[in-house]
Amino acid sequence: MIEVTHAHLGLDHVQLAAPRGGEEAARGFYGDMLGMVEIPKPDALLKRGGVWFQCGAHQLHIGIQDDFTAAAKAHPAFAIQGIAALRSRLESHGIDIIEDVPIDGVIRFHIRDPFGNRVEFVEKL
Repeated sequence: MIEVTHAHLGLDHVQLAAPRGGEEAARGFYGDMLGMVEIPKPDALLKRGGVWFQCGAHQLHIGIQDDFTAAAKAHPAFAIQGIAALRSRLESHGIDIIEDVPIDGVIRFHIRDPFGNRVEFVEKL
């Protein structure tokens, strides 16, 4: 048996990639549309571009990637309270809702962010 000398405390942040120049689209979508609050990046990382958001107790980092390819399968799943209202808001802005296999005790759906990354929203009943 392997001796474990550390403790996993949970997630600190999730990073999604965006193409160069995607910061304003990220602010519009994750900030304005989804209501996440932009937080400052450390000075040492500013030259890399991108934008960071607070999401509950965690952070979402949108990083700039020169050879960008959208994440088609891998994705963050955001825990939501009031998922029906979020769904209506997204639909009213022309964002396609992607249904998935139902899971007992959970309301969920996926969308694609402005860069094509898969994003899931989940509300536990």
